[in-house]
Amino acid sequence: MTRVGRDALTELGTRVLAAVGVPGADARLVSDSLVTADAWGHPSHGMLRLGWYVDRITSGVMRPVTEPVTVSDTGVVAVLDGRDGVGQVLAARACDEAVARAATHGAGVVGVRNSNHFGTAAYFTRRMAGQGCVGILTTNGSPAMAPWGGREKAVGANPWSIAVPGGAHGTVVLDIANTTVARGKIYAALERNQPIPEGWAIDRDGVPTTDPEAAVDGVILPMAGHKGYGISFLMDVLSGVLTGSASGTGVTGPYVPDRRSGCGHLVLALRLDAFGPPAGFANRLDGLVDAIKAVPRAPGFSEIHYPGELEDRAEAAAARHGIELPARTVEGLQRLARSCDVAFDLGEPAPSGGAPCSP
Repeated sequence: MTRVGRDALTELGTRVLAAVGVPGADARLVSDSLVTADAWGHPSHGMLRLGWYVDRITSGVMRPVTEPVTVSDTGVVAVLDGRDGVGQVLAARACDEAVARAATHGAGVVGVRNSNHFGTAAYFTRRMAGQGCVGILTTNGSPAMAPWGGREKAVGANPWSIAVPGGAHGTVVLDIANTTVARGKIYAALERNQPIPEGWAIDRDGVPTTDPEAAVDGVILPMAGHKGYGISFLMDVLSGVLTGSASGTGVTGPYVPDRRSGCGHLVLALRLDAFGPPAGFANRLDGLVDAIKAVPRAPGFSEIHYPGELEDRAEAAAARHGIELPARTVEGLQRLARSCDVAFDLGEPAPSGGAPCSP
């Protein structure tokens, strides 16, 4: 593992993306979203994906300059056609637009069609929470799981996130895929040359596997059996069918370099002050969090966490000690920088200060 500073890593990603035509501010947004995922302890959605995005831009299936157009606007609700732009840029614009509409109407809803993979959903819902809104974001993705009762993958992991402004404890946020595990975590295990836990996936013959490469070629299992499948199906309806984007097997993942994604997103912003004084909400939320954390702990647990707490702690530890990257990811970034004629410079190794605190 290599430990690097956040600023240097973000700058490297920004320069790589700028080298393939992404405007400076957009390049920094995308790079920051990936580095943030690494800082949160989610390398599955971190810098290992940078090369995927570059490949898609250079093949022409993802446009480096994102120029969405509004295809529908009813005041509270708008629909944007992303025209194959960069997913993070489109998600950020949709969230900002939803928040702006919520400022006028109390709620804002923005659908996005013809987008691309946007990284970690919580990166965007946290932005909305920081602007005084409950933020809800759904997206669809390429097939990852079989429909309940089937044996071929036809339904995406289709993650979703909800974030709410916090009181004394900070933002409370949930970001989950509807498979047992996000597909990116299997790619992260492959990057680390590590087996995956039993129960995550089956291979192409339907046999349970702990081999991440066989899992990528096979089927990821849904969380909670038929419930995970049902939730994922409806997220596809909200993200793809409702917005007029692709759905089901019509969506292509970011790891495919030469096919349009077609993924869609749905954003909802709800202003806290439309429901009552924000201070009252914060007090009630603090009470709920405190009550949850005070529940007697089960054997083997030293603490109870609220959603988003672990990521906040991991990010604070990364700020002190640097971000850890697998050697394979660092090697991939070196090759990528060389191919883009960008100097590979991650600065001085981040100080260890001892082992980073466990989140």
